[in-house]
Amino acid sequence: MSHKTDQDWQSKLTADEFRICREKGTEAAFSGLYNDCKTNGIYRCKCCDTPLFESDTKYDSGSGWPSFWKPLSTDNIKENKDISYGMTRIEVVCANCDCHLGHVFEDGPQPSGLRYCINSASLNLEPKE
Repeated sequence: MSHKTDQDWQSKLTADEFRICREKGTEAAFSGLYNDCKTNGIYRCKCCDTPLFESDTKYDSGSGWPSFWKPLSTDNIKENKDISYGMTRIEVVCANCDCHLGHVFEDGPQPSGLRYCINSASLNLEPKE
């Protein structure tokens, strides 16, 4: 678990990345770098580089955010109940550094039936060679 201060994070992240990753914000739908990305690779945590999702599990959900039907490893993410904005959702965070990634919904494709709806600002793509 990371023990960086807000100042540490602010020196590493842009203002928008800090708002999303550390303050649980969101990017506007269809605005993120990886929403339409078709590059093969591993999506890693913006804050700590933990591997989170594979491009093989990414799909176009039409939601406006990069969507995946499963994480690379369930050990690398945590799920928290989120009751903000008058609704109940499941927040997804990096298990290593608590970076806010997005939310998971039960309306995704098979085989999982899940949609991990993730902010591009929370990710770095490591392309496959």
